[in-house]
Amino acid sequence: MQTFEKPAAEAQELLSKPIRELGLRLDGSPLERFVQQLYRELEKKGVKKFRPGCYLSDEWGCPSGEPVIGIPFYLADPQLAKLEREMNDLEDAREIMMYMRHEAGHAFNYAYELFKTPEWRELFGSFRRPYRDAYRPVPFSRSYVRHIAGWYAQKHPDEDFAETFAVWLTPRSRWRERYRGWHAITKLKYVDRVARKFGDVDPIRQRGRTDITVEEMDATVAEFYQRSGDEGALIADLPLNTDLTDLFNASKRRRKGVRPAVDLIREHRKALVDKVTYWTGVPRPLIKRLVESIQSKVAELDLRVDVAKQADQLTELTAYATTLAMNYLTRGKFVQP
Repeated sequence: MQTFEKPAAEAQELLSKPIRELGLRLDGSPLERFVQQLYRELEKKGVKKFRPGCYLSDEWGCPSGEPVIGIPFYLADPQLAKLEREMNDLEDAREIMMYMRHEAGHAFNYAYELFKTPEWRELFGSFRRPYRDAYRPVPFSRSYVRHIAGWYAQKHPDEDFAETFAVWLTPRSRWRERYRGWHAITKLKYVDRVARKFGDVDPIRQRGRTDITVEEMDATVAEFYQRSGDEGALIADLPLNTDLTDLFNASKRRRKGVRPAVDLIREHRKALVDKVTYWTGVPRPLIKRLVESIQSKVAELDLRVDVAKQADQLTELTAYATTLAMNYLTRGKFVQP
């Protein structure tokens, strides 16, 4: 169960309110500029008739078959964004646009019903393939583009197209140069070609149906964050004490040249989560819980780090967390009995 650390009085009041009563709107919010940026990027690419509708929802998403984009409600309000940053590492401007372009890829696919064509199926696979949250990617495969962390294009043919579209749409991505010689270049050229083909064509599906909207979210803000999934059981009580004691082995008796190891982890936690997620493909929530578990155990053991060796020990910690993540990816557990 996730909990907030010493929430301010105004945050306490916010936590108790049902989300639908917060009066959140996309228009006029900090998100509006990102929606307009997406539309400008589409225009610059010659896509003139496709403008996916955007709405506030519980998470990033594009309902299957519907050419609309759901955006997390917490990004529409600075106070909510602070809570999200405390709980889940708030998306920065770069990450928001990465998700916008990805979801626009889904919406474009649905708007012109590309997934129904033989060429799309030949390049990306069957749209009807079962969609599984748990998937085992092939790291560094040149059949897929790299965009969202976790080799996400390998999750499903629909995600493959969305990721390919996102790379194609990203300004200055230099996709022709970067993916030269890869099988993924064939997919990128397909996106480039169909985007030009349908640039001045009205979508087959001009409007889409939303799934859950912010006006329908009866849960309070606190209830939204009180989510515990299977990852809690996977992370709880991992036997990491011996490893962490070996890693952060500066003597507790030293008074100079050492600092609490937990401070080093706190300073680099987001980057550690981002990079281990990106290169292993293990879902971000699991990696976040793993790093939090490491941080908690390091604090509990009151371990120290030699200031002169911080860079080396951060590198070693990253390698250690990556190894645990690969254990999970290949064997289903972070630590083997």
